[in-house]
Amino acid sequence: MLPPRNPDQRLKARGADTRPEGRFESKHRIRESDGWDIPEEQDLLRTEVTTERPRSIITRNTSPDISFDRSINPYRGCEHGCIYCYARPSHAYFGLSPGLDFETRIIAKPEAAELLERELGRPSYRPAPIALGTNTDPYQPVEAKLAIMPGILRVLRDWNHPVTLVTRGQMVLRDLDLWAEMAARDQAAVGVSLTTLDADLARALEPRAPAPATRLRMIRELSRAGVPVRVMIAPVIPVLTEPEIERLLAAAAEAGATTASMIPLRLPHEVAPLFRDWLERHRPGMAAHVMNRVQAMRGGRDNDPRFGHRFRGEGIEAQLALQRFRLARRRLGYREGSPALDCSRFGPPPRAGDQLSLF
Repeated sequence: MLPPRNPDQRLKARGADTRPEGRFESKHRIRESDGWDIPEEQDLLRTEVTTERPRSIITRNTSPDISFDRSINPYRGCEHGCIYCYARPSHAYFGLSPGLDFETRIIAKPEAAELLERELGRPSYRPAPIALGTNTDPYQPVEAKLAIMPGILRVLRDWNHPVTLVTRGQMVLRDLDLWAEMAARDQAAVGVSLTTLDADLARALEPRAPAPATRLRMIRELSRAGVPVRVMIAPVIPVLTEPEIERLLAAAAEAGATTASMIPLRLPHEVAPLFRDWLERHRPGMAAHVMNRVQAMRGGRDNDPRFGHRFRGEGIEAQLALQRFRLARRRLGYREGSPALDCSRFGPPPRAGDQLSLF
């Protein structure tokens, strides 16, 4: 059971409603009334940003479920506040809550570009596409102030290094010239997450993320600039967003997306109780139905973490959703797979004083 909301705090556009301890905490706090019912003015819970200065910026993985082996995340935590976010449990590693802390206590890596250039320059480095935004969104609201992404993109551009992006943040359009320049060299592709076309549902599920219409505009402007765009129908939530699969694909295709992918809802670790609490607050009449359908796709559990299953689900429910997605994708003319990105031109940018090649 989740702890109750802190009555001294006022929440505005937050996905979580409370601050449960992470799974690694040995002590749990319980609020108790002292009997003094003196009303006090509530403080608005605001976002706090701290900085981290890691020794490296490229994270490696060997997961058989994903197509890349390296990624960069300029931020830990995400102010978009998507209640279903599978990355919420990562905040527990820092002694922070996967609930409100995940969306209000953001950790930024302002030296990401410098670290990246150092790592690309190592003699042992071998290029392969770097994925941005695989854990939390690099174009979340705080990026408007900190502007970490342009530095990362300039380093990748100068080194002719291929890059992919997953985002729902409209700040990507600020860097459209960099994405277009790299896409012209077959070195960039962008995935835009589109969960629902219902603006009210999106506002509740993803309180500080751009509205569906804005995300379709992002797809349109990126594609017009020559950037290959993949629409990511993720997560597909039974009852709530699953009926929209075909409409989402049609809207994204009309906006210019050329490839598409789909992932059913995942509820790892602390995300499951947070999502259940959200259902009871925002869709109480559907809560039991939604969770019954989720469990039908996850072997009777809230979540199935097994490789080979976690991104697909199992059973009749998962198979029907996937079949609908594939039929609609084919009918709308989406291409299979993702565009191949060019690694052949990778190398250090010219420096002042370098000897120029004659050829």
